[in-house]
Amino acid sequence: MRFSALARWVPLYPVCVTVLFSCLLALPAAAFDVQIRGELDEALRVQLEGGSLLVEQAASEEAVSPQEIVSTAQADYQRLLAVLYDAGYFGAVIEIKLDGREATSIPPVNPPSSVRQAVVTIRPGRVFRFGRASIAPLAPGTDLPEGFATGQTAGLGLLKNTASAGIDGWRDAGHARAELASQSLTARHAQQEINADLVLAPGPRFRFGPLSVEGESTVRTKRILEIAGLPEGEVFSPDELRASGDRLRRTGAFSSVAMVEADGPVVGDALPVTVKVADAKPRRFGFGAELATLEGLTLSAFWMHRNLLGGAERLRFEGEIKGIGGETGGTDYRLETRFDRPATFNEDTGFYALTEIEQLDQVSFFSRQVTVEAGIERIASDQRSYRLGLGLRRAQTRDDFGEADYTLLLVPAGATFDYRDRPLDARRGYYADVEVSPFVALSGADNGVLTTADLRGYRTFGETNPTTLALRLQFGSVAGPALNVAPADFLFYSGGGGTVRGHDFQSLGVDLGGGREVGGRSFLGLSAEMRFRTSGSLGYVGFIDAGYIGEESFPDGSGEWQSGAGVGLRYDTGIGPIRVDLATATSGNDDASSFQIYIGIGQSF
Repeated sequence: MRFSALARWVPLYPVCVTVLFSCLLALPAAAFDVQIRGELDEALRVQLEGGSLLVEQAASEEAVSPQEIVSTAQADYQRLLAVLYDAGYFGAVIEIKLDGREATSIPPVNPPSSVRQAVVTIRPGRVFRFGRASIAPLAPGTDLPEGFATGQTAGLGLLKNTASAGIDGWRDAGHARAELASQSLTARHAQQEINADLVLAPGPRFRFGPLSVEGESTVRTKRILEIAGLPEGEVFSPDELRASGDRLRRTGAFSSVAMVEADGPVVGDALPVTVKVADAKPRRFGFGAELATLEGLTLSAFWMHRNLLGGAERLRFEGEIKGIGGETGGTDYRLETRFDRPATFNEDTGFYALTEIEQLDQVSFFSRQVTVEAGIERIASDQRSYRLGLGLRRAQTRDDFGEADYTLLLVPAGATFDYRDRPLDARRGYYADVEVSPFVALSGADNGVLTTADLRGYRTFGETNPTTLALRLQFGSVAGPALNVAPADFLFYSGGGGTVRGHDFQSLGVDLGGGREVGGRSFLGLSAEMRFRTSGSLGYVGFIDAGYIGEESFPDGSGEWQSGAGVGLRYDTGIGPIRVDLATATSGNDDASSFQIYIGIGQSF
């Protein structure tokens, strides 16, 4: 949006020539047009447009003064030249004219009163290729870019990547101070060739020396060293250095973490390392909301302390209320308190303890339970984690089999793999969460095993207006107890926003006849979405869901299916897309003439 200069507030200084001149310079320019001309292939043209500040400036909705346009045009010479060098064009000629005047001839302090058009003319010439391409010495197993070879396109970016790969190869072998000692680049314009000779200096092989802590922190120094887990005495490894920093960041207790290698003289082969830390605010809270046609409103909130006892321990209180104003039974409540202590058993294995109180007032069953659990969690990487616990669960339930009162000893074990590029709006990668919970019935039920799995995959096609294919498979099983003695809150239903959109919440279960229905011992959920993105913030989605519920422990086809389909809108925000889905039933018992609406933040999965 543009604003007139008359709408700006101007201090009431005495009128003088200097002030008048400054005000004239501040006047916004009218919209100007930028054209890039020349015999350019499409890929190179896109790169040049992406590297041009003039193109970016012309697309901006903010007012731009003629002085800013002149300065930007003069800076564009170097930027466009860098793009051309990176693509292998070392003999290019660039001409930038503003309303017919060469930009370099215009003094920035005396710009024209207006600029209507910028014409960038580029004669790229021929692509230069490598005549000689050598880098030495190399560490065993060094993986160089494929393009660094005689006859391949000679781009400066490729040269930088090659030098970095050579240095990284030596650092991976323990040579922490490897560097590029010298480089010789010779351009032979007649032959359109670049001769490149890179010489590396590996330096000595180091081992990790002592780790010291720098920066004021309320986390105890001893605990910082324990959590970092830097393997003192072992051969230097950039991966181990990164892992140590990641462990500290993962606690959430620090706003910044930097692992710094000593750059001064080193006695022997022990390289000292310093970790520089700054504390994050110890307390944090948040809240969320989600609205669906039949499920009603869901409200959630949490409060967390990130350094409870001075050792980066985390205490989190989390509460949720579901079904407000909905048609899915009564209102559900959940309150959980969880304590986490990182690096308890080793640098990657921590301890957790939790207490959860929950009430589920559903159409088909009612339950009220208390769970106490403690266990260990191993963080193998930022993408992989494993957990094992021991818990006690006490519950009272009611369904069409009647009332039940049970006590279970649980041994939950699970694994999570999260290789999505962005959790709230994944476009590439996959996600898998699997949990197997054997349980021993101390009273009111039989022994068994509860198994759940959630698998998701994402693939994106195209660059300008990308389209993402998202797939999801959900699985559930209760093995051991018969249907009539299985814990009612362990049984599965299908239908609603989390399984099959377009159907009533938990509308599919096991039909006992006479209007009676309970959950099943097996569940399958299948979902597919095509997510279409525009050049702006809006996106569109088409989806189809299917759900299966069976009386048997593992799906064998003897149960019942339901399906739904629909379309949705997405509005991209900084924290994730706002989601609005409209769905209807396509098979099953629900009326296909009705529609349901789901609103939330983040993609549906």
